[in-house]
Order: sequence, then structure tokens, then C-alpha cells
Amino acid sequence: MSQLRLDQVFARCAQENRAALVGYLTAGDPSILQSEALMLKLAEEVDIIEIGMPFSDPMADGPVIQAASERALEAGTKMHDVFAIASKVRRANPNIGIIFMGYANVPYTLGFEAFAAQAQAAGVDGALLVDIPAEESAICAKIFKAHDLCHIMLLAPTSTEQRIALAAQVGSGFIYYVSLAGTTGAEMGAIAEIKEKLSLIRKYSNLPICVGFGIKVPEQARHIAAFADGVVVGSHFVSQITSNLQDSVAMVEALSVAAHAMSAEMPRAEVA
Repeated sequence: MSQLRLDQVFARCAQENRAALVGYLTAGDPSILQSEALMLKLAEEVDIIEIGMPFSDPMADGPVIQAASERALEAGTKMHDVFAIASKVRRANPNIGIIFMGYANVPYTLGFEAFAAQAQAAGVDGALLVDIPAEESAICAKIFKAHDLCHIMLLAPTSTEQRIALAAQVGSGFIYYVSLAGTTGAEMGAIAEIKEKLSLIRKYSNLPICVGFGIKVPEQARHIAAFADGVVVGSHFVSQITSNLQDSVAMVEALSVAAHAMSAEMPRAEVA
């Protein structure tokens, strides 16, 4: 069902002549109850929601998402809370995609079998583990497949054709293309270079390609939506929490406004 549901998401977006909006938040940030409300609000605006699994050493993330993980851990967030949040999002939104994003330590400590089984039970469609490259995917590939969990691969500007080919072979769901050689929240890479790299990736894979890292304003999202299958927004959404930590109502409203503004830029248009 997971691959089918993601296929349906991208097919629906293509039929509507737009890119998919993929939105990220860290589970448990700034508290478990507030996180539930924020996730449910974000799910109203996005096609795929990435639920970040809080981790003490998020090496691929910039300061905004690092701080989100710290807040979530300080709030006592455990993986059973992450599964519970995902389950609530799924019950409220049967047709959107739900992805877990994070680091291998989390499922490795829990056990890949237990992780995949609980993710499947919660209605999660796939997992993107930043520090498991295509070359190491065998550590969890069979387990994920057995539990109908897509294994989403990361590619970057530095990815060789050999790695692109391997990621296309072992990955499922969609390919996440990192627009820059850096951490989340940094400045997005040059549009022309991103577009060129996506053309290369498409020679090896028929999977949808979503572009993330560094997309902070609607104008950037509009340019990426013109040629990518999906646009991933993370730090920008998390920053709405950071800016409103003392006001839960304002926090949810700010996130809703930010997500709606990004969603409005998904329809495909010619980019001058």
C-alpha cells in the first residue's frame, strides 16, 4: 500500500499540473501535544509529510532543525511518541504520504524489524535514513520491503553516476535530491545546476524526484516546482515554531500561513 499511496500522491499532483509539496517537522517539537497539533495542521496543506525522528546528533541538519531535535528530546519524546503522532496524522489524512526522516541510530537501536513493523502499523509509507547510503542499504532493505515501507534514497550535487544508478536500483517511493552540498537551512543551490542534475538522475530512475534543503521562500519553491516532482520545505516550517515558542496558537497559525503560501506556488508555470 505504501508505494501505491505515494504513487497516487504524485499521480494526483501530476493530473493537477503541479508539484507535490513535502513538509517536514520534528516529532515532539516543542512538546508532544503541541507537535501533534502542528503535524495535523501541516498535513492540511502538504501532499507528503516528513516526520523527523529526534536525535541527539543530527549531523545533516542546520541550527534550526538541530534546535528542534533538542527541544523534542528535552520534552521527553521517545519513538513510541513518534509512532503515535504518525498514527494520528494517518487517521486524519488517509490519502497523504507519510515519511519518517532521520538517522540510522534510531531504528538500529530499536531494531530494524521492530521499527519497520511499528511504522507500518502507524500507516507510514517510507523512511529516509540520512546516513544509510545506497551502498549500505542492504542493512534494512529486505526488512523494509517485508513491511511495505519504501526506502527513500538521498542524492546530492556530488553524487556520481555510479551512485545515482545504485540509488535508482535500491530505492523506492521517490528520490530526495539535496539541492546543496551542506546542511539543512543553508542557501539553496543554483536553479540551473539543480535542473541539470535532475535530468541526469532521470536517465537512471523513473521514480519521482523531490528537491529539498535551502528552500525558504515561495519564490524558490515556485522555481523548483516548475521541473521537480516535489518540493521539500523543512527549516522554514520549523522556524515558525521557533519564532512563536511562547504562544501555541500563534505557532500553529504561523505554520498554517507559511505552508499555505508554499502550497500556492506548486502549480507548474514557465520560469523566466
